[in-house]
Amino acid sequence: MNHWLVKSPFKTRNWQHVLFAGTFNLYGIRNYQAKNNISKMKKGDLAQYYHSPSSKSLYGIMKVCTSPYKDTTTNSDTWLSIDFEPIKTFEQPITLHKVKAEKKLQNIRLIRQPRVSVIPLTKKEFEII
Repeated sequence: MNHWLVKSPFKTRNWQHVLFAGTFNLYGIRNYQAKNNISKMKKGDLAQYYHSPSSKSLYGIMKVCTSPYKDTTTNSDTWLSIDFEPIKTFEQPITLHKVKAEKKLQNIRLIRQPRVSVIPLTKKEFEII
């Protein structure tokens, strides 16, 4: 099983929206590194949901529930979408400030590559968060 951090680029689709909908469809990603990471995702992988537009916080854990598929928001075959289902909400959101303050997370890609929407996490990083 792989572990991921997925940033929601949507201002109007926060964690409460994901919980209400029962699913989160990640689409519209136009970064090759993020696309390559999406292509490595498998059903059952775990991902942490990070809402970046406003709160810059992690809210919960999702499970990959589909294989990657062509992003229908473009005519290009290059870009991918993927679906997740929420499985756990954190008791308190975990802010970017808290992540940066944790010494064991200093090399996490969320800090080193802040513009990438889909990043891999080690199992240890996933558990520390």
